[in-house]
Amino acid sequence: MLKRIPVDQLGLGMHLQAFCGAWLDHPFWRTKFVLSDPNDLVLIRQSPITEVWIDVSKGLDIAASCTQEIEVAEQIPEPQPTVAQESASFNNELKRAAKICARGKEAVVSMFQEARMGKAIEADAAAPLVEEISNSVLRNPGALISLARLKTADDYTYMHSVAVCALMIALSRKLGLDEPTTREVGMGGLLHDLGKAMIPADILNKPGKLTDAEFAVVKTHPAEGHNLLLAGKGISDIVKDICLHHHEKVDGSGYPKRLNGETMSLFAKMGAVCDVYDAITSNRPYKAGWDPAESIKRMAEWTGHFDPVVFQAFVKSLGIYPVGSLVRLESGKLGVVVEQGEQSLLKPKVKVFFSTRSQAYINPELIDIARSAEKIAGREEASKWGIKDIDRYWAGEKI
Repeated sequence: MLKRIPVDQLGLGMHLQAFCGAWLDHPFWRTKFVLSDPNDLVLIRQSPITEVWIDVSKGLDIAASCTQEIEVAEQIPEPQPTVAQESASFNNELKRAAKICARGKEAVVSMFQEARMGKAIEADAAAPLVEEISNSVLRNPGALISLARLKTADDYTYMHSVAVCALMIALSRKLGLDEPTTREVGMGGLLHDLGKAMIPADILNKPGKLTDAEFAVVKTHPAEGHNLLLAGKGISDIVKDICLHHHEKVDGSGYPKRLNGETMSLFAKMGAVCDVYDAITSNRPYKAGWDPAESIKRMAEWTGHFDPVVFQAFVKSLGIYPVGSLVRLESGKLGVVVEQGEQSLLKPKVKVFFSTRSQAYINPELIDIARSAEKIAGREEASKWGIKDIDRYWAGEKI
């Protein structure tokens, strides 16, 4: 039986079923566990959460003298999807996105650890994270997607999962898929690399080029992840498909099944695009990430890799000049794209900070290309002008 109780009546040995509040308000990435650590009790009581659900059939009950005013139920009311209807400015959403990314990394680290220990993966446990990511992308698509790209080499594997989840959700909406399906492809993005939990760390984090034998080991991760999901609970066929086939290519040269454009599902085609984009724009143990706009350009030139319809939708979901791209304006000023324009993929908002004519930094200024006489002349390489750390111009204190 489930009981809803105040957190001050929560005790060790009780089975915590659910928190009464927002996912970001409580200190754990998942629920449904027996409280055994006194520090966990302290964290719960210090959080904004005031009530929780406990399952007395799986853990201790509260004292009989405390039960008079406790709501008793046979089951927790089914939560309704909390679709974020309001839009949010880029800067405001960055603040929320930073918290989601931090919690998301913790969740993926925990899932990987549990997979290594042989524990079954539960879709229900990861669903609140996917919901938070989905709502953030709905409020402002560029914020979390761009922030999740800024990962260190050490946390790449974990933050990559958060980033691909967000990219899949944005792409799903651009393709016009319904919200339940969008949540499933988001879950697929979050769990697509779960098989890397089974790859030896010295291979996964190797700073140099892999040997053929090492690469062969890495190429087992889709099948390893698929096996983990087969043994999991509540994992949909869509999620399993994305996990197993996100390294396939439409020309049939991918792995593990050498599928092609005719045999790949839509979801696998989506996973292939999102996985590659985040990989090539992120700093890795063996290379620095590419500029986002340069990455879009190069991906467009890779014949036989991506489904053209899916790739076109992907570009529309991010923009031709994604957030973080370094661009040169016709005036000679350099700036970083900080937000997409409302009407045109070619007219984002740009924060200029450098003059190529004087070859000197200038006072940063935000220019909305859609409302300015300025035009973007093209992409630029930061190294060409000796510019470092351009991400601080759009992410600021969040990085």
